[in-house]
Amino acid sequence: MPRAKKTPPPASAPAPAPAPAQEGAAPGAALLAVDLQSTLLGALPSATARAVSARAGLALSAAVAFRIPVVFTEQIPAKLGPTAPALRKLAPEAEVFAKNTFSAVADESVLSHLRSREIEHLLLIGLETPICIYQTALGALAEGFQVTVLSDAVAARRADDHAACLSALRHAGVHVLPVETVAYALLHDATHPLFRTFTALVKAHA
Repeated sequence: MPRAKKTPPPASAPAPAPAPAQEGAAPGAALLAVDLQSTLLGALPSATARAVSARAGLALSAAVAFRIPVVFTEQIPAKLGPTAPALRKLAPEAEVFAKNTFSAVADESVLSHLRSREIEHLLLIGLETPICIYQTALGALAEGFQVTVLSDAVAARRADDHAACLSALRHAGVHVLPVETVAYALLHDATHPLFRTFTALVKAHA
């Protein structure tokens, strides 16, 4: 009786790296980084500037990891200069829009870009809470967007103005939550492929 031929064992393939979700962690959402310009950051109290830069950095890095589109605006950059380079480089492929309006969505180019990407929910970070963040959040609500202000990634020269405007935005129907709260809500649990990536980002931007 002829012997059966031995089938060689299959070659072991390297384990594939976990792939991020194709649609991203939050389909329909975008991170709108409002006026994070060096000049405007320099007008804040130094401790406030350091803190908001760190949390904005975390939000930007997380958005890139989660495949959430990022959009930067710059208030009259010809006069006030560009976005702080350390923050801009965290999302190098993001669109950047110059504006004169205080509300970012009052700028037709910004609004058209968001509509073209079919964005439904805006996550806001940047400066300043009582001016551009406040007006952008209310303007976005009026345009039919859901809005979440990432409370630790926005700031103002005066702490009282910052607190008063966040309170008013809550009453207007804006979600006001810290960066980590929103990120962990998107992850849902510790088995998410991006959980370790995000926890590493938290340490890096502490």
